[in-house]
Amino acid sequence: MQVSQNHGEMVKSMGNAERPVLIYTTFASLEDAKAVGAALVAARLAACVNMFPGMISLYQWEGAQTEASEVAMIIKTRSGLADQVLAETKRLHPYEVPALLVLPTEGGSAEYCAWILSETGHAE
Repeated sequence: MQVSQNHGEMVKSMGNAERPVLIYTTFASLEDAKAVGAALVAARLAACVNMFPGMISLYQWEGAQTEASEVAMIIKTRSGLADQVLAETKRLHPYEVPALLVLPTEGGSAEYCAWILSETGHAE
């Protein structure tokens, strides 16, 4: 019980720019997802990216219902870098209108949160 209380206090005490966030996006191919993910990690804009191939998406596009196989990606970064990650992902993304959503986090392992911060350098 004490560990989770200390952990919760650690995450709450982080400045907003230091809080981990997850950014969700999708790609048409695993190759595209890997290329963008590798660029984000190499630039230290993301500590890690997770790719989930084999997702089926149903959506309306240009007046027609569409079904597509896609790759979901979760980008792990810090709040202070979210705008840069969104801009770089959009620049590199092959979609005309990519899904880009910033998901705030609540709680988490203090060690993992610290690792995200260490891998993404200093917030600008």
